[in-house]
Amino acid sequence: MSCEEKPWLKHYPPHCTPEIEYPNLSLTDYLDTVACTSENKAALHFLGLTLTYGQITRFSNRLAQCLVEHGIGKGDIVGINLPNVPQYMVAQLGILKAGAAASGVSPLLTPREMAHQLTDSRAKAFITIDAIFEHRLEQIAAEVPDLRVVIVTGILDFLPWIKRFAAKVLKKVPTGLVRPLSGKTVLQFMDVLKHYNDQRPAVDIVPDDDCLVMYTGGTTGLPKGTVNTHRNMMAELAIVTTWLNMRHGDEVILSAFPYFHIAGLALGLGTMYIGAVQILIPNPRDTNHIVKEMKKYRPTILVNVPSLYMMLMADEGFRKLEFSKLGFCLSAASPFPVESLRELESIIGKDKMIECYGMTEVSSLATMNPRYGTKKLGTVGIPLPNTDIKLFDLETGSSEVSVSQEGEILVSGPQVMTGYFNKPEETALALRDHGGKVWLHTGDIGRMDSDGFITIVDRAKDMLNVGGFKVFSREVEEKLYEHPAIESCAIIGVPNPKRPGTEIVKLVVQVRPAYRERAKTDLESDILAFAKENFAPYKVPKIVEFLQDMPLTSVGKVDKKALR
Repeated sequence: MSCEEKPWLKHYPPHCTPEIEYPNLSLTDYLDTVACTSENKAALHFLGLTLTYGQITRFSNRLAQCLVEHGIGKGDIVGINLPNVPQYMVAQLGILKAGAAASGVSPLLTPREMAHQLTDSRAKAFITIDAIFEHRLEQIAAEVPDLRVVIVTGILDFLPWIKRFAAKVLKKVPTGLVRPLSGKTVLQFMDVLKHYNDQRPAVDIVPDDDCLVMYTGGTTGLPKGTVNTHRNMMAELAIVTTWLNMRHGDEVILSAFPYFHIAGLALGLGTMYIGAVQILIPNPRDTNHIVKEMKKYRPTILVNVPSLYMMLMADEGFRKLEFSKLGFCLSAASPFPVESLRELESIIGKDKMIECYGMTEVSSLATMNPRYGTKKLGTVGIPLPNTDIKLFDLETGSSEVSVSQEGEILVSGPQVMTGYFNKPEETALALRDHGGKVWLHTGDIGRMDSDGFITIVDRAKDMLNVGGFKVFSREVEEKLYEHPAIESCAIIGVPNPKRPGTEIVKLVVQVRPAYRERAKTDLESDILAFAKENFAPYKVPKIVEFLQDMPLTSVGKVDKKALR
């Protein structure tokens, strides 16, 4: 089947055309127009605090002035090293208004990892929290000579002083000392907001200017910065908000996706794109807090990774919530076991789950199940408007596969990155011309059915070679999740010493609480018996390891790099 046939178009909802027009504006200019019409509307809820669009506009203008005054503008990159707090979105918009590009830097990075990203991106400025400043940045500051300006904030800086004082006394949030750094200007975030006025700097920003340099997870080596322009982001936000029929000004959105990840940031910017309000979740593992916020604000949209949805399902308070205002839930970033999807829908309501697929290189999303009409649980849906998908043969890498055959997913569309920052060779491998059109080679393996719905089979790097046979880890994991003892699992390959160049299937398991008292030998025998009933012999795990807690990435995906 050729992608030119576009079988998915017959499943497009009536309100959505195959090609969506979006404003020929920079993201900054567009969001300013939204803010002007939503001056007094709530934009962010955070631990009882509400910030309006007018406040965020004024604060971001002040930060932009500060950056421009310190010589930071077009062609520069500014790192944002914050959890989901109001300062993040103020910083994001302020950086763009200065003409620079923003780069999310995970607060979970080690000092060495942080030094790599700051050095690789040649960041001129860095916005971080006081605890990271003292305990990590000070260690590596001398190793990042391009860094000139550091702006420091406390997690609770926007909250009333009594709440900040109580949190400090009770040690509820990390804090740190802020001291001078040799050769760098160190500023306090809140002092910047007090010192400058509300005027936006006169910087001409056009759609093809760089907007974001977001780093990939680095699961196959050191992380790489993807360059996404204002035009990329405008296209992505227009496509997704239109596809989902999101109501301008009316949605209440809750997500625990971190802003330093493209999914979280695109959602935050998308919320502002439609003049809606977002409930910020600084700690995604605190399900009690999430449940309290949901009870208070009654979100219309939830967006999370599967692991967090499963954590919420285990929380009795979540199960008791009233979900009549909830329009839909998005799930992204990793596979969601179908049995768990069905269980979640039994709680929130039928047909409210929407699975999707994307990556940093496509500014967030490329495929999604329709909100209305046909959905196929276990698939990541169909190509979004303005977006084409091909599946190429895994052996040759140059021809399309037939219906239901596995192939590498290729994406073409206005949301596809312009390349990897300062890495022309890797860019040339990822972005290739096929038939006069540039396609992104994703490295993901999928199958497309006759309706155009795509199932993610594996990452190319996660596919195992077992004696010459291909083993798709997700296929095995999906079935194993049906075993009642398995709460979380992962299939990885370990080198086979008897057959160099091939692998042995290893299963790593986190068991459900009810099964943790059982002898590991009995559990292993039971799980392997289940596997032998359901898989060809070469797919059956030969090694089983039990973990108390499965390692997760910063966005809640099982961290196979750590397991390996």
